[in-house]
Amino acid sequence: SPGSPLDGRHLSSAPCFSPQADFNGKHDSLFFNDGVRRIDFVLVYEDEDKKDFDKRHTFQRKKASLMKMGMALEATRSVVDDKLIFVKVHMPWDVLCTYAEVLHIKLPIQPNDLASRPSPWRFFSCVTKHFYPSEDKIGTEADFYTAPFEKDRLEYFYVKDQDNFFTPSMRSRMAYYILNRAPYEIRGNIKKFGITKLLDSGVYKAAYPLHDCRFNVRSTELGSPNERLLLYEEWAHPKSFYKMQPLDLIRKYYGEKIGIYFAWLGFYTLMLALAAAVGLGCFIYGYHTQETSTWSKEVCDPNIGGAIVMCPQCDLECTYWRLNSTCESSKKLCIFDNFGTLVFAVFMSVWVTLFLEFWKRYQAELEYEWDTVEFLEQEEQPRPEYEAKCSHERINPITRAKEKVPYTACGRCIRLSLGIGTVLFWILLILASVVAIIVYRLAVFFAFSAKLRAQDLKELEPFREYVTPQMATTVSASIISFVVIMILNILYERLPRTKTEYENSLTLKMFLFQFVNYYSSCFYIAFAKGKVVGYPKEPVYLLGKYRNEECDPGGCLMELTTQLTVIMGGKAIWNNIQEVLLPWVKNLIFRHCTQAGSEKVIPRWEQDYQLQPIGKLGLFYEYLEMVIQFGFVTLFVASFPLAPVLALVNNLFEIRVDAWKITTQFRRMVPEKAQDIGAWQPILQGVAILAVATNAMIIAFSSDMIPRLVYYWSFSVFPYGDHAESTMSGYINNTLSIFNIDDFSNFSRPHNTPYCYRDFRNPPGHHKEYQYNMQYWHVIAAKMAFIIVVEHIVYFTKFVLSYIIPDVPVHVREQIKRERYLTQVIIHEANLKLKHDIGLQKEKMKVEVVYCLRFKG
Repeated sequence: SPGSPLDGRHLSSAPCFSPQADFNGKHDSLFFNDGVRRIDFVLVYEDEDKKDFDKRHTFQRKKASLMKMGMALEATRSVVDDKLIFVKVHMPWDVLCTYAEVLHIKLPIQPNDLASRPSPWRFFSCVTKHFYPSEDKIGTEADFYTAPFEKDRLEYFYVKDQDNFFTPSMRSRMAYYILNRAPYEIRGNIKKFGITKLLDSGVYKAAYPLHDCRFNVRSTELGSPNERLLLYEEWAHPKSFYKMQPLDLIRKYYGEKIGIYFAWLGFYTLMLALAAAVGLGCFIYGYHTQETSTWSKEVCDPNIGGAIVMCPQCDLECTYWRLNSTCESSKKLCIFDNFGTLVFAVFMSVWVTLFLEFWKRYQAELEYEWDTVEFLEQEEQPRPEYEAKCSHERINPITRAKEKVPYTACGRCIRLSLGIGTVLFWILLILASVVAIIVYRLAVFFAFSAKLRAQDLKELEPFREYVTPQMATTVSASIISFVVIMILNILYERLPRTKTEYENSLTLKMFLFQFVNYYSSCFYIAFAKGKVVGYPKEPVYLLGKYRNEECDPGGCLMELTTQLTVIMGGKAIWNNIQEVLLPWVKNLIFRHCTQAGSEKVIPRWEQDYQLQPIGKLGLFYEYLEMVIQFGFVTLFVASFPLAPVLALVNNLFEIRVDAWKITTQFRRMVPEKAQDIGAWQPILQGVAILAVATNAMIIAFSSDMIPRLVYYWSFSVFPYGDHAESTMSGYINNTLSIFNIDDFSNFSRPHNTPYCYRDFRNPPGHHKEYQYNMQYWHVIAAKMAFIIVVEHIVYFTKFVLSYIIPDVPVHVREQIKRERYLTQVIIHEANLKLKHDIGLQKEKMKVEVVYCLRFKG
């Protein structure tokens, strides 16, 4: 509103702009040339004298308002490029106080008088201290009770030094807030404002807060905190990979939004250590028991598996094959398809609940320590892009006051429909790519079956047992699937009210796309492949041409494991290379081009300009990468117990890579407030709920565990079997059905005919020839019962754990109540003082009136 602190006209009433100043030679200085006023923000533009006349006039007009916003400005020409002008921005005390109140920034009122809870690891401090950042270097922050700042009650706040009362990150945040709302053009109802728009249009080339020093050299400036150097040495440097993160220093330097991301990533990685240990134990158990598996021995036995001839898996060109040709793959399958995997799947369902519940508790502690407990919507100001489009009036349903909105109800519905339509289009495009890959699998399996015969692979003697048509098809399709995923991901990356709502909306849309993109091929292998294949006489065809592919005799679990390994491993390698190499190479090229043959002393603001800018979405893609990984770890863990191990190794690199990247290769981020991880929290909870169902269904339909249990308990003994006791002996033969090769259709009949296929069907000559037998229905019933029982048990356990674990720790709840009490006391005392002062003023006026009357009398 006009006249408010947010109004550009109000701020322009007291401009403070210094003429262009020469660089004073102090390359580490964070102050104006006077050495007193701190640089809170830097703007960079090209000198208009170097431009054409028309462009010069336009650029001057657009910059005029940003030069008059109640802040002190000092311009300095670049020492490397004469065309560049650096405008240093300083926030005076009055402006800081005004906008601290506008932004509801919490500031200290008095030291915390509650005793801190002792660490449970204090007895092992002589050992654990080596895994924490050095307290001698970083130190510990004083703990204060805080309250939202009010300019009129300044005396109640803990102000020791005006210059350091507001931290550099607070000052930068307030400076960016003002710059983002400074109008530069108003035409009728259309209002253009904000540094973001001017950056997009090229009026300004960059806008950023300063790093306080070089990342690997201590600042020569007296009193510099050197926090960037401390972060590099104790956090981002590879030698500190084993140390815990200095979260308070990260939050102090980069703001709460960056701090909460690294806190979540560190907590997730710590919890992964437990899951990785259990998963590795299950893998070792499977590896050691693969040679003792009865059904695997039967497959490899020349007298059992070698005597069983299997029907061709494709038409015409495919040949008959003996079951023992899959001996090695059946052994490898035993590593993942065993009872340990079942236990691990149930464990992971409980683990994910514990992870989410304990994260809520840890997040509550951080919310209190970082003063974001009451970070409500009224504290978060509307996005400038939203404000600029507000041209329609409506009545606010809460305040009943008129307010400006960008769209009418009809316009909002149209935009919503377009947004949903766009997401659905991309999802359909992904599904089309999945269908294309399925067709590729069917076609190439036919080719591999015809070409990859044993006699043709003599030169691959050590690997001949593994180079089967099925494995070649699986690996090649997985690699192609990964490439398609990355291409679609890149293509897809090419107006809610607040910034949080904007990010939440984008988060949901992008996750839906990525969910289908990354997981669709895995869902196909787990739940669709090999489920509808018919039988040799009447196979099922895709698109009327391609015969549906079958799983290995032991099921599709091994193929799902291969798919997960390729996608998880490839994604981790690609992302880390992209995050490390790209910014480093770009910075190297930029420095080479701008400083070729130059030995000049470069100031702090120009050193930062040579770094990479932070993207508009900030940490969005970092969160997305980790949440997609979380899905792989939880949704399909029943097929790949090593997924948590791979995720743990990747995350140990990811933390240090992200730390190194933002500390050394990027300009300092504008600090932002954040209470939690936003829309990612409900997405994680949704994935956790879905993971119970997917793992139960993988065990039921993709693995061979349920058919083995049904055979062991029912069909190996009377009345279906011949054994006196339950046993796995004879299982392989029991799972195979006999087929009369004379029943082949002309289209399916192999060229080189010389009679088994994997299914539970009646043999030829039976009165229900080739129809499902009784064992098939027993297996189906057992699978459904398994899914229902496991889901209910796990969901009930998740519900109980969620109920008994409080979201907010008791000691944090007590400190929050204590802080609110102190704030109420201060407000009450301020009101009493105000009333007392008014009363004294009234008494004084009465005395003066009486005195005047007596004097006149």
